[in-house]
Amino acid sequence: MNNVTKMKIAKPAHDIYEAFVDPQKIGNFWFSSSSERWEPGKTITLRYDEYNAEGTIQVVEVEEDKKIVFTWGPQDDPHTVTISLQVQGDSHTIVEVTEEGFNENDENLIPDLIGNKEGWVYMLTCLKGYMENGINNLRAGLWK
Repeated sequence: MNNVTKMKIAKPAHDIYEAFVDPQKIGNFWFSSSSERWEPGKTITLRYDEYNAEGTIQVVEVEEDKKIVFTWGPQDDPHTVTISLQVQGDSHTIVEVTEEGFNENDENLIPDLIGNKEGWVYMLTCLKGYMENGINNLRAGLWK
């Protein structure tokens, strides 16, 4: 089972792509830091300084300005995330995030899907604020 979230952002796909893969930019909207540039085959450490937490992703595929695919989560049950960038005219991009790997037989499936959707909507909202208006202090504001 998968979860899909989309948002339109008034910036070219290249700018959005770079916001994800460039470790100097990701801290403006998502994680505090990224250990290095996202490239296929790399294991990237992502850090949330505010929560003293970190995790790793395995970058599976990167298609510049079009797609980023990575896996994350427990080694015995990883999820695959695909971030697709669809150009809309000269200066707009639809950013689509699909996360696959949810167990349909898990009794927590619905709460997990809802929490997952909430996280992706929030990340995309922070990305939109950063890309369109230069707002870079939203990312650590979601609280559960």
